[in-house]
Amino acid sequence: MLPKDDSFEKAGRYWDLETLYLDLASAKGRRLTPTEKLHLRGLLCNYSPAEIAQTLGKNVKGVETDLCATLYRYVKKLVGKNHAKVENWRNITEWLEDAGYRNIRSSQGSDQGSASTSLNDKFNITNIKFENNQIKIGVYLQITVPISSGIVDEEALKRAMQNADMFGSDEADMFSSDEPENQNNHHN
Repeated sequence: MLPKDDSFEKAGRYWDLETLYLDLASAKGRRLTPTEKLHLRGLLCNYSPAEIAQTLGKNVKGVETDLCATLYRYVKKLVGKNHAKVENWRNITEWLEDAGYRNIRSSQGSDQGSASTSLNDKFNITNIKFENNQIKIGVYLQITVPISSGIVDEEALKRAMQNADMFGSDEADMFSSDEPENQNNHHN
């Protein structure tokens, strides 16, 4: 039995694994093996092949060879990059993200209630790119600030935003309460 690493399970919160497994199986011509799924989850958790090997107690060269012979080929076929070279293992997650397999938000049905889980649901690194002598780090950040209903005059705030021309009417409607008269959306 393969060792189980909980950090690889985190991939399920940020990636549409079921669709990805099915689509990769279609590119492969048959189902992915448990080892292929495990290695894929490792890549999706931003583990390098060496880190995947170390975590699973495997030989680094063996994992690298396996990835090149299996997952890299399937992903290239899936995203239409058959002739592209995988210059870095991060190419795989970039291509899959560009193809729409990354969830915008983590799944809400997590059964873990720890503080670290809630922090990960509100902040995570979505992409790291190295280009033109720069490192670009994409992040997802959600900030929730509780307010009491008496502190903010929602109508005054909406008027101020429209007067300042900061947002269009659709964005100003996001401040509407759940009262029926405020539920009219204006789409241009």
